[in-house]
Amino acid sequence: MAHRSSGGSHRYPRTSRVNQVVREVLAEELERMSDTDERLSLLTVTGVTVDPDLRHAVVFLSSLGQDAADALEEHRVALQAAVGRQTRMKRTPRLSFEVDPAVVQGEAVEAVLRRLHSEGAGER
Repeated sequence: MAHRSSGGSHRYPRTSRVNQVVREVLAEELERMSDTDERLSLLTVTGVTVDPDLRHAVVFLSSLGQDAADALEEHRVALQAAVGRQTRMKRTPRLSFEVDPAVVQGEAVEAVLRRLHSEGAGER
């Protein structure tokens, strides 16, 4: 006999829902924290990947300079506490922060396209 839950909660996997909720909580918290810590003001949370056992979460950011990395480490416990308060997870994951590899790859592609465009314009 198959187990079914009400509310259509299986439209997408649980981990995707958890990742999205944690991303939203962290984006809001970072925006609030940036009012008092300017090192956080230009950070954009592009995604979150929470381990299935909820012990660890990687937070992907559009950029991550040393000042911002230091600020995130200083505020990590407060950010984890916010996740714990605002979600209904049995465990609050330990957060780590990384630059989103998709953003890095996108910037590299743009650089190549700009170079090709400038070389093409020089040949005309």
